[in-house]
Amino acid sequence: MVGEPPGSGAVEPLDVGAAGDPGVRPAPGAAEAAALSDSFRQFADVVPLMMWRSDENGHAIHHNECWLQFTGRPLEEELGLGWRSGLHPEDFERHAKIVAGAFERRAPFTVEFRLRRHDGVYRWLLDTARPLVEDGRFLGFLGSCFDITDRKHAEEHIEHALAEKETLLAEVYHRVRNNLQVMVSLIGLYGRAAPDACRGSFEALGQRVRAIALVQQHLHEAPHIASIDLKDYLYRLASGLGQLRRAGRISVQVGGNGNGLVEPRTANALGMIVAEIVAECLDATAEHIACSITIDMEAAFGEPLRLSIVSGVSEMAASGRSNVPKLGPRLIAAYAAQAEIAVTGDASPGDPLRLSLPPARPAAP
Repeated sequence: MVGEPPGSGAVEPLDVGAAGDPGVRPAPGAAEAAALSDSFRQFADVVPLMMWRSDENGHAIHHNECWLQFTGRPLEEELGLGWRSGLHPEDFERHAKIVAGAFERRAPFTVEFRLRRHDGVYRWLLDTARPLVEDGRFLGFLGSCFDITDRKHAEEHIEHALAEKETLLAEVYHRVRNNLQVMVSLIGLYGRAAPDACRGSFEALGQRVRAIALVQQHLHEAPHIASIDLKDYLYRLASGLGQLRRAGRISVQVGGNGNGLVEPRTANALGMIVAEIVAECLDATAEHIACSITIDMEAAFGEPLRLSIVSGVSEMAASGRSNVPKLGPRLIAAYAAQAEIAVTGDASPGDPLRLSLPPARPAAP
């Protein structure tokens, strides 16, 4: 039996959480037990869940038949503080503290703990109790318990599965990053060996592969991979993309009246679209020209999240590299189709690129 925790100066905790050794304090007398009406006993004993009742000192004065069938002990051994011999030792202190606070405040409480069943197996119970007051006099607590062992095991399984998923995602990201680095190196080798007229295309391809790696990095670094804060994600990503090629010569603004959480598939597609817009802006301008990207998010209640993206330059653009094929529109359309994103426009000031995200998918049961 677990020892008694330090006292709080208040009355002893009631019901299933009262602290102390059952041998220290006497069980309630026959008069207290008899004070319960026959109608209450009959009602409690036919209720198909575990029920208990305590007196104003926190001593059990009744456990119903469902409780006794669970513990396999006679009522006489469960009365007073005797029932606590079945509490799991690891749960005693936490349980006693919660119930002691509720008893002092005479307020309802809910607590989870393990109780030994008649076969010696500990089962998780969810205990919910309310104070009993009659004519302004506090009479104790009345509580009921549900067996939640299966739920607890399911929660443990989910936690274990999530930990395994995080480990797997980290491993996948590590492999993807390494493979992309190899691809960048190979593209660089072929580009240096290619004719001068083709080198610009190889350079642009290598930069796009590095952009893909950056998209994956920001997805991996998201605090919650299942639902990604789109505004924060796009701002960090677009700023990082600018640093890949023309540090300090590209500005990114993410604003609007909307905000939203999106799933990884949608975030990945949007990241690739933004990466292509940044690349197109840089490809179309000379090295000394500063590019600007503006992303506005629009969210209305009950409507799909929409984005408007405008790409431009802060001064008159000089001609970009003419030997780089302009594949932006085709790539953007392909990325949008992967995530079922509706897209119109070309990201110019007169015709912004408008993206309408698909409705959020319902969570799996």
